[in-house]
Amino acid sequence: MQLTENGYRIDGISPLELCEEYGSPLYVYETAKMEAQYKRLQKAFKGSKLKINYACKALSNINVLRFFHQLGSGLDTVSIQEVELGLKAGFAPGDIIYTPNCVSMEEIKKAVEKGVKINIDNLSILEQFGAAYGNSYPVCIRMNPHIMAGGNIKISTGHIDSKFGISIHQTRHLERLVKSLDIRVEGLHMHTGSDILDVDVFLRGAQLLLDVAYDFKDLKYIDFGSGFKVAYKSGDIATDVEELGEKMTKLFGEFCESYGRELEIEFEPGKFLVSEAGYFLCKVNVVKQTTATVFAGVDTGLNHLIRPMFYDAYHHIENMSNPEGKKRVYTVVGYICETDTFASDRQISEIKEGDILAFYNAGAYCFQMSSNYNSRFRPAELLIHKGKAHLIRQREEFSDLLKNQVEVEI
Repeated sequence: MQLTENGYRIDGISPLELCEEYGSPLYVYETAKMEAQYKRLQKAFKGSKLKINYACKALSNINVLRFFHQLGSGLDTVSIQEVELGLKAGFAPGDIIYTPNCVSMEEIKKAVEKGVKINIDNLSILEQFGAAYGNSYPVCIRMNPHIMAGGNIKISTGHIDSKFGISIHQTRHLERLVKSLDIRVEGLHMHTGSDILDVDVFLRGAQLLLDVAYDFKDLKYIDFGSGFKVAYKSGDIATDVEELGEKMTKLFGEFCESYGRELEIEFEPGKFLVSEAGYFLCKVNVVKQTTATVFAGVDTGLNHLIRPMFYDAYHHIENMSNPEGKKRVYTVVGYICETDTFASDRQISEIKEGDILAFYNAGAYCFQMSSNYNSRFRPAELLIHKGKAHLIRQREEFSDLLKNQVEVEI
């Protein structure tokens, strides 16, 4: 988003004009930012045999998947439905890694039938997988390094109390299963979760995984997950991917030399690639002053953007209709019959009813976590590519609420 003499612009397009044409609330994504982030990672890890797998749970619109496929990305998936989306978007099965947790063996068998890479994160399923396939189908194994590389436990997945991964302390049991069932292990994986604040802590986790790797002689790749943090506000801490790239490239290069051959180093960024590419536009329905607060009530709620309520996440907010206005203090709230507060006591250019507000960092885990709560419709999605707006999801209508309901006479 740029502020010009003619107001705010998203890749040259006015958000006010977008809302006028497509209505509000509205999700808008710009491919230019996605591509810039993708190339930034490529440059940071240029000394390695790198593969980037876009974590599509962040934003799974098929047009976004196709765009990353065009960039040369692989795909990280966590459900059989995401696997099917990836295949439909044009990804080859070998470029899709399937990393579920707490799913049934039946779902994993469906993924095997699709021919994608399988990543298993618990000993029980691994034992069932080995009994079913033995050496005939390769597998990747997800380890839990027991580290906290970030600050929010809700989005961290590599700590000791996490449900994700096989504990690093269960390596001996893991090795016995692999040997006795003749399981072909082609990859190792870890994912510490979002918000890597300390590169050196992440590197310690990576070293733990590399130490385990020596026990598996037929590896083709090691996937270090992601969790690259982006800045949500001025002065916010973000992962220094250039520092991480330099240190990881050196560490991984030394490992490969000791291991005896060059392996592929893989990462699975989601938020890093799409968070800053997204904006959520909404209209102010009412400015309501109470004895304690001035509320700006908007035409959306936790049904469309739940991250501030669920994760206590911060989203920067700007008034698109009054970019140079005097700053006033507002609490921005939604229209849902719940306490759906987006921001408390936030300084925003003076707001009047009918103004358009923009939530920044709305590309990752925003539309994806939306719902029909209060029987509200999900919003439309737009993709801005090379200065042109493309509608990539229609706004829902009343018929969508009834689509899968079965009316019966009682």
